[in-house]
Amino acid sequence: MNTKTVFDRLQSIDDEVQKLHNTIFALKTTDIQAYADKYEELSISAALRSERIACQLRNLVYTTTDTGKKDYLKQAAAVQGIKISFSNSVLSITMPGLLPKRKLRTNTAFLHEPLNLALQTYVTEHSIPLYKRCVVCFSQIYDQSLSLQRICDYDNLEFKQILDTIASYVLVDDTGLFCDSYHTTELGNYDHTVIFVMEPEIFPGWLKDRKESIKTISEIS
Repeated sequence: MNTKTVFDRLQSIDDEVQKLHNTIFALKTTDIQAYADKYEELSISAALRSERIACQLRNLVYTTTDTGKKDYLKQAAAVQGIKISFSNSVLSITMPGLLPKRKLRTNTAFLHEPLNLALQTYVTEHSIPLYKRCVVCFSQIYDQSLSLQRICDYDNLEFKQILDTIASYVLVDDTGLFCDSYHTTELGNYDHTVIFVMEPEIFPGWLKDRKESIKTISEIS
């Protein structure tokens, strides 16, 4: 890649950063109580723009340095806090908090590429069953120190592509014939998402234990 092309790409990224800066300034000056809808619109815009910036910089790294895509994505997964574990026949995947569904077509590589590599690495290094029948539980965990008004409806969150990525490694299929889904909202110390995959027979007991150990929204309603 020649110098001019690199410069042009950097200029494009710089322009995006300036727009992000302007959006963050608008967020800082918006009354979240009086203008909740406007605040939501601005915050989603800032988050999506940040994703685009991250993806643009990734591509620049791939094409202008000796760092390979695989090596970079391992670091990206660690920075994003993506963690995978398997215990008592339950697969657990911890990820950043999910964003609302995109109203416009945008690059979703920011989260899915590191998740894909993390899963690929984990199933290579560990013995994980291929679930023929399973329950997939999506647990949206919100920072309990912030307003509960920002909690989203489940059907407004970006679950499908996450499930597609997971299914390609540990599920026979993610159709209703083989996979049941469960969604729950919980409170914690920071925003994140945890996906649990387990056999249907395990789910009732697991859910009972989970509800006893985690603070749910109903406890403060």
